[in-house]
Amino acid sequence: MSAAAFIILSSDEADHLDAALDAVAGQGFDSGLVVDNASRDATAEVASRHGVACLTLPARVPYTKAMNRGLSRLLDGPARPELVALLQADTFLRPGYLAAGRLGFEGRADVGSVAPKLLRTEGPDPEQRLEMIDAAGMTFDRRRKNALVGHGCPSRAYGLPAEIFGADGAAALWRSEALWDCAVEGAILDENMPGWGCDADLAWRAQLLGWHCVYAPAAVVDHIRTYSPTTRARARPVDRRTQFRNRLLMMAKNDTWADLRRDLGAILLYELLALGYALVREPELLGGYVEALRRLPEARRQRRIIQTRRRERRVPFGLVAPD
Repeated sequence: MSAAAFIILSSDEADHLDAALDAVAGQGFDSGLVVDNASRDATAEVASRHGVACLTLPARVPYTKAMNRGLSRLLDGPARPELVALLQADTFLRPGYLAAGRLGFEGRADVGSVAPKLLRTEGPDPEQRLEMIDAAGMTFDRRRKNALVGHGCPSRAYGLPAEIFGADGAAALWRSEALWDCAVEGAILDENMPGWGCDADLAWRAQLLGWHCVYAPAAVVDHIRTYSPTTRARARPVDRRTQFRNRLLMMAKNDTWADLRRDLGAILLYELLALGYALVREPELLGGYVEALRRLPEARRQRRIIQTRRRERRVPFGLVAPD
């Protein structure tokens, strides 16, 4: 059986981390790592009590940088696990998660990731479960907008496996070979676009390089969702602006000319509507254009690396399952 490891990021989330590590313990992972993002609480002590290695960062950094440091430590060496579960402190695996996730890779050397069924919860205890879907994977439409599949639907829905665009970043099971293959100059997650959307960017990059994602409904994870379509109105303006900005950077990096020509009408219409909406309803989003322009040179530099690699592999054009 292939070796599997997990990595969990905790940023002052010791209480949730304790429950998350309890849920991980019975899954059959061979190793694990807690990334302590300069927490001021008992994160390091919780990891030690559970016998899990802990990487303590000296200063708080964005999610992308923290996870990259943890992944480098976890995967850099001769004992690299074949599978890696990317988790967060507010995700609580249900029994059988890892076993069900492994099945998604069987017989498919081109599957780079498996998306579990995320169910919404308000906390780690069973009585806090909301019995509705948080995400049955992630989809991507012709406007270049990523969305959570099945968000808000009854928990019994979306019960069949399927190939999808990607796995939501809250909990995803990856083939370590695919993660390293998607890295650009050693960075698996793009540190030029910290915040919301970095999981969609990784999923898109994986597709460009020939990797597929499979949804495994029997791999179930309870998740406390802090930013979603149902909570966006309560989100901080900076978070909404970050999501707005990162979508533009993803397009600058990952879009192929063939896909762009095919979907140009839908993209231009959406951009006009988005600009109008920002001008009238959420002027704080306008700063996203400025931030995207500042980060554009790095995005274009990465684009040259990614697209050259894609062309060398002759990966066919076309996003998986665009709406």
